[in-house]
Amino acid sequence: MIGYTLVGSNDLDRAKAFYDALFGVIGVKRLMEFPTGGCAWGLDWSKPMFGVGKPYDGQAATFGNGTMIALALDERAKVDALHDKAVALGGKCEGQPGVRGEDGPQAFYAAYFRDLDGNKLCAFRVGPA
Repeated sequence: MIGYTLVGSNDLDRAKAFYDALFGVIGVKRLMEFPTGGCAWGLDWSKPMFGVGKPYDGQAATFGNGTMIALALDERAKVDALHDKAVALGGKCEGQPGVRGEDGPQAFYAAYFRDLDGNKLCAFRVGPA
């Protein structure tokens, strides 16, 4: 159902460098460059993409308190790697990697972090280790 997400940034060069390095850890690359300077990353055109850009109204980009974008991954190790890379790049930890609830066939394994502009993301895997 979701086609793409977009977060705002006041420093696109810094945001692009952050997300290029962050998503490179899990093999995700830029798929699209916007004429306005933003861009989007994804696995391929048939799957949802994650984008960053400047707000259309020309005002400063701000993050929403309570707003979060969740990134589905196929391995717990990728959740760990994405979280570790985000923090190493200057992002802020908002929840260490781990199982939320009980472990098992439908376990929810997640990690939470904020990017350099304060946008909150979650990397998660549903299923056993």
